[in-house]
Amino acid sequence: MPTQVGKIALLPARPRKDRKIAPNSAAPKVGFVVAGTQKGGTTALATFLLEHPEIALSTAKEPHFFDTDEHFAGAAVDYAPYHAMYSPRPSQRLLGDRTPIYMYWESAPSRIAAYNPAMKWIMLLRNPVTRAYSQWNMEVKQGRETLPFELAVRTEDERCRATLPLQHRRWSYVDRGRYSVQLARIARHFPTAQILVLKSEDLHDDPPAALARIARFLGVGLFPRTARREVFALPYNAPMPSSARKYLCETVAPDVRELERTLGWDCSDWLQP
Repeated sequence: MPTQVGKIALLPARPRKDRKIAPNSAAPKVGFVVAGTQKGGTTALATFLLEHPEIALSTAKEPHFFDTDEHFAGAAVDYAPYHAMYSPRPSQRLLGDRTPIYMYWESAPSRIAAYNPAMKWIMLLRNPVTRAYSQWNMEVKQGRETLPFELAVRTEDERCRATLPLQHRRWSYVDRGRYSVQLARIARHFPTAQILVLKSEDLHDDPPAALARIARFLGVGLFPRTARREVFALPYNAPMPSSARKYLCETVAPDVRELERTLGWDCSDWLQP
């Protein structure tokens, strides 16, 4: 069953020194983010959210406001361009932002806390091994990756070193799946009651139950349609090599075990080579 974050909020949220806000940012604030994980079902969830009469998502598919450093370079943050991405109807009382990289981007939680301390976070977590292969497959299909999968994951640290101290947006196949680190970072800025974490298979296999949890979490009515659906599932040219699967299972095992302790989940199936 989907589980709300429990023990990740052991540390108190940091006191916030909110950055000065530009005067033209008085529009209604965005109230929740679907913050991850990439290739974890966020597009499918967005199709349900778009059908909810009380919810308005941004006109941009993924706003990417809080992971864009240029927005935070000055003394004051201008949120007007962010708010301009929303055109809610009168019935749509809750604004939502679907940008999967927010969970992964190190500076995003603190920026979001400064913008709206009451922000709610929804994360869908997929098996990090199959998630990595899905991300690599997407990058290959879009012409941004030329290395075979196993070579790409085995050389990831070296390839991504050029973007340090920032994370790499394209080739972070393994690193994006280190969920316990990302959830702990979010929990340093937001209380447990504002964080909901689901397994991707919960939404995929039993949408009515998962969406009911999301509706309760957001404080809105039930979703009008909850039938299972497939969205943006790119075909694979070949199955993941068994040697690559074994390598990834061994690599992500420590983080998966920490995630199990944090959330009380059983993720043993994620580590089957």
